[in-house]
Amino acid sequence: MPTYAIGDLQGCLTPLLTLLDLIEFSPKKDRLWLAGDLINRGPQSLETLRFVKSLGDQATVVLGNHDLHLLAVMRGHANLKRSDTLSDILFAEDRDDLMKWLQTMPLCHIDHSLKYVMTHAGIPPCWNSIEAGHYAKEVECILKSDQVDDFLAVMYGNTPDQWSENLEGMDRLRTITNYLTRMRFCTEDSQLEFKSKEGPASAVSGYAPWFSYPRKESNDYDVIFGHWAALEGNTHKDNIHALDTGCVWGGSLTAMRLEDKAIYSTPCSI
Repeated sequence: MPTYAIGDLQGCLTPLLTLLDLIEFSPKKDRLWLAGDLINRGPQSLETLRFVKSLGDQATVVLGNHDLHLLAVMRGHANLKRSDTLSDILFAEDRDDLMKWLQTMPLCHIDHSLKYVMTHAGIPPCWNSIEAGHYAKEVECILKSDQVDDFLAVMYGNTPDQWSENLEGMDRLRTITNYLTRMRFCTEDSQLEFKSKEGPASAVSGYAPWFSYPRKESNDYDVIFGHWAALEGNTHKDNIHALDTGCVWGGSLTAMRLEDKAIYSTPCSI
């Protein structure tokens, strides 16, 4: 029963189906991990969301920043952006069921038997995998609670830009969310920088890709993430795997089989 991890779909269902054919994916026996940003910017956001939901327990999903943006828009806490392709979801008959399902998805998934951890953007140097999973649950609980609107109303923002265990309330939840869904560059002590979005060479002085620092890790868990298409799938780290290879930008959609780290890709032309 192999497990395949796939990077950002962003509403690109046709390439996903092509990739699943390539790896001969069986929804009855195989498992699929998806690293967030299921929707937005691509042409098939509604169809993609429906398909992933239909996989049930065979699919493990973590939320990305675009998925959270959809929830905020749907609940009236954000406006559609010019580049958004979410209208088909917002006017779908099954919208409410899709949104309820999306709200139950985690921000971090850890498999203790395979020794992998997956988040959308990565894990900051100040946390190990277990801590990331622990802090992610704080946001996950809010998303499932009656306080979801309180959180989504103040979710957007770049501050606080550094973790402290003393953070409280919505500042704490926003910081956790930013680490797990928006992070690219930071300092060695995990201060975030949000303006730079290209490859590592675009880093502001004093900042570097989060994965370039020594990991605060008490185990051998590999990290799977998406979010950063400009990396083109390369971190130059054997145990940190970038799976967003820019499908929605005309790049490719990439899957990694977790058991042996075999890589499969299909070209995309969106």
